[in-house]
Amino acid sequence: MMRAAEAASFLAEHGYGAADYAPLPADASFRSYARLRGGPRPVLLMDAPPPQEDLRPFLAIAAHLRDAGLSAPDIIAADVTRGFCLVEDFGAATVAQLLDAGDDPAPHYLAATAALARLHAVPPPDGLPAWGIDRMTETAGATFLQWWWPATFGAAPTADVIAAFEGAMRAMLAPFQGTGFVHRDYFPANLMPLPNREAPLDVGILDFQDAAIGHPAYDLVSLTEDARRDVDPALRAACIARYLALRPDLDAGDFRAAMAACAAQRHLRVAALWVRLARRDGKPHYLVHGPRCWAQLGRALSHPATAPLRDFLDAHVPPSMRQNPLVLQDATA
Repeated sequence: MMRAAEAASFLAEHGYGAADYAPLPADASFRSYARLRGGPRPVLLMDAPPPQEDLRPFLAIAAHLRDAGLSAPDIIAADVTRGFCLVEDFGAATVAQLLDAGDDPAPHYLAATAALARLHAVPPPDGLPAWGIDRMTETAGATFLQWWWPATFGAAPTADVIAAFEGAMRAMLAPFQGTGFVHRDYFPANLMPLPNREAPLDVGILDFQDAAIGHPAYDLVSLTEDARRDVDPALRAACIARYLALRPDLDAGDFRAAMAACAAQRHLRVAALWVRLARRDGKPHYLVHGPRCWAQLGRALSHPATAPLRDFLDAHVPPSMRQNPLVLQDATA
């Protein structure tokens, strides 16, 4: 819920005191948004309450994306201390909403792929955190070991299990350390169609404040192996082919291997994230995506590059248990 008094003060300071605003659906973060009408121009109000949220990365990365020839929202006004920002309104429907309404997926995914190739071809800005072995291992363990494991087995993992998991994740990820910009959540819910702009500006990019330095394969996995929707395998293959055609500097075999490793990390982490959202945050509806994530993980584990993690799971988590924990199954009904 918007922090009403502080938001009203911020809006009045920037000419939107009399504007009508309509809250937008919330996601899994602390941020919230509202669409404003009746002010100097149509905008969105972002409420990013400190200390849980920090506006500074959002503002810096938005500038970087625009400098790279991509469409990030213009910043109309920002108050970093209070955690409010007025940003350009790209429109009412994300790519995800248009897909849900029946749009042909191919044009959206191929346009998003072209924008992603441009994003990755530009040197990243200074100061981004690392999305490499340490952080990827840590975040996967934070959901899989701390939430999925006790919900499934009824007890926390032993020290030996933790050490084996971390060793497997590190061994899998070690060959695929990148030094480029990674959005980390590049999927249809964070993309907006802008058909009146020339490619790659025809894709509005949102929710980039958690960007980091890592391997570009991670973002293409996020797009083409979406945790929240199914993507036709032929379209996924077309997106990968287009990306590689736009990035002739990359070795295709190495990139596909990196995609498999990144996919295994992401799908395991996110499959377990739904458990955390259900148990800690009271959001059991996210568990509906669990079966998809586990299936995607299974496909990733078929690639030789994921052998260390596959061996760990084969030793500790039988295939019959690779699912939402049974204690939470009713929540998905």
